[in-house]
Amino acid sequence: MKKAAAKKEEKTIAINPATGEVLANFPINTVEDVKKAVEEARIAQPLWQALPVKQRVYHIKKCIDFLQQNAEEIAKVISQDNGKTIVDALTAEIVPAVLATRFYCKNAQKFLNDRKLPMGSILFVNKRSKIVRVPYGVVGIISPWNYPFSIPYSEIIMGLLAGNAVIVKTASETQCVGHILKECIEAAQLPPHIFTYINMPGSIAGDAFIEAGIDKLFFTGSVRVGKYLMNKASERLTPLVLELGGNDPMIVCDDADLYRAAAGAVWAGMQNAGQSCGGVERIYVDRKVYNKFLTILKGMVESLRVGDGSDISSDIGAMTTKRQMEVVQHHIDDAVKKGATIYARSKVNGKKGQFMPCMVLTDVNHDMLTMKDETFGPIVGVMPYDTIDEAIALSNDSYLGLTASVWSKNRSKAMKIGRQIKAGAITINDHLMSHGLAETPWGGFKESGIGRTHGDIGFAEMTQPQVIVNDILPFARRNFWWKPSDQRQYEGLKGAIDVLYAKGVSHKIKALFNLSKAFLTTFIRL
Repeated sequence: MKKAAAKKEEKTIAINPATGEVLANFPINTVEDVKKAVEEARIAQPLWQALPVKQRVYHIKKCIDFLQQNAEEIAKVISQDNGKTIVDALTAEIVPAVLATRFYCKNAQKFLNDRKLPMGSILFVNKRSKIVRVPYGVVGIISPWNYPFSIPYSEIIMGLLAGNAVIVKTASETQCVGHILKECIEAAQLPPHIFTYINMPGSIAGDAFIEAGIDKLFFTGSVRVGKYLMNKASERLTPLVLELGGNDPMIVCDDADLYRAAAGAVWAGMQNAGQSCGGVERIYVDRKVYNKFLTILKGMVESLRVGDGSDISSDIGAMTTKRQMEVVQHHIDDAVKKGATIYARSKVNGKKGQFMPCMVLTDVNHDMLTMKDETFGPIVGVMPYDTIDEAIALSNDSYLGLTASVWSKNRSKAMKIGRQIKAGAITINDHLMSHGLAETPWGGFKESGIGRTHGDIGFAEMTQPQVIVNDILPFARRNFWWKPSDQRQYEGLKGAIDVLYAKGVSHKIKALFNLSKAFLTTFIRL
């Protein structure tokens, strides 16, 4: 595994997983560094929050210039550090970052505007309420190695535009990407301590952030670590957003465009060497088109070119870590041992690096690890189904629920099916790409996490709602239900209920009279 610091080392060593080449090394921060960063950010943040939104937008827009001018260099760094192809880096990391910056800069003011609340009852006609959005203060972000640029980037941009100071720790395995991300954010020329970059092992980062008093933590990673952080955060009631694992299903209906469906499965299942939490891992195909679909999928998978991601002709790059390769191989061995067939396998052009062939497994069932746990590799399992209800049940037979897709030429039918799948994002005739749509929220059901990032819902996660209630009644001295209590007050309060809900006109008139007498005390000093 390309790992950062050992016991007493003070540097993170970055290694190209495709070649084994040492790319760079970076200093490791300490727990004390995190504490200091939080303290300095807390002092600086109120002034940043006080700036008009348009001034914060002015700063953040500078990141677009950096991305545009350095797109090729960033793609190269991502490819060398993570292992994915340069095309994947552009497609799934840099283009979404550019689009996200534009979207959030354009909509930040709207997302942060005060929102008037409708009157709940005529009895409180003198009360006017509104919701205001208040930044948390100091937001922490711990991001993964599979999309080392785009995942933290959008969260940083949302956090800053919302008025927070942001402290980010990127994965030790992809520190070269982390540092060019740091350059990109620093191009915004933010005030000191509003953005801080931390490099430290993931095994201590969560504890360090929470114990330093971070106001909210955004974590993307494994279910196991997410559960640990949730337990740790409970000690201080630190709010969390957790984007954890996925074992995403894909339902192919009998009327689907099978070529498009197979191509979509290759994209969403094999892209980034399958290291996508929202990628396809389980495919359920109507038995009537099962064999035809498999034939098309086999041809596509076997033609994939797996090799060094820096070569533009490579379709699939290297696995980022040796540890993940071992997990994937364990899932393959488990499936084959339990009766699965390796129906299709790509060739591997890369010889030295951490390369794995793309595979299609058939004769699979839900007793196999690859069909019930997150594999996180270039492997898909394909099963036939006889009824749509069976396909939906199989799709929901998982403790994870990040994304899912339905493939059919009948979009209304596909929508109906999709709404029955327990997952946070459903796509019709596509998969995985919704993470690149800045306007769509990202997050899952069940153990795939809590909270959302991206879109207006994700932006709202960067703020707390505060309600302001204003009494607009002129000359009011008191509310009539305040102390001291008397019979008039009692009759007035009972009258308030009867005016709204009593049956009979005479009863309502009497109730209104009693309510009016009590209400008039609003203008009297008792």
